[in-house]
Amino acid sequence: MTVDSAHPHDLADWWAEMLGWQVERSNEEFIREMLAKGYAPEEATTTHNGVLVWKDGAAIVHPETKQRFLFQLVPEGKTVKNRLHLDIRMGADKIEAELERLTARGATFLYRGKQGPAEWITIADPEGNELCLS
Repeated sequence: MTVDSAHPHDLADWWAEMLGWQVERSNEEFIREMLAKGYAPEEATTTHNGVLVWKDGAAIVHPETKQRFLFQLVPEGKTVKNRLHLDIRMGADKIEAELERLTARGATFLYRGKQGPAEWITIADPEGNELCLS
């Protein structure tokens, strides 16, 4: 899955912490080699948390299954409702604590929903991408 982002490295950090995943490690040696050989310009890189990274993207991976989400740099901000969002199932006993934790880290509470016995809380990540806690 790929998520458009104004700040892909920061958003990858946020999602990795939220999901308990890991930010994919940057291969600084490879990046330096690509720069030295002229295959990439210096402006294609940046430093994030003291590490040389490709500016245009960051990824997170599940620690066991190696599922991967990519966060890619785009020039425009989010302007409309998502056509796709994630439902993060955590159990009713954890939802309120998770809502508090995520809003403290920059998420925005949007609304509470209920359909039959199912209940959820819709929030937005720091860049406005919606997700549901259920």
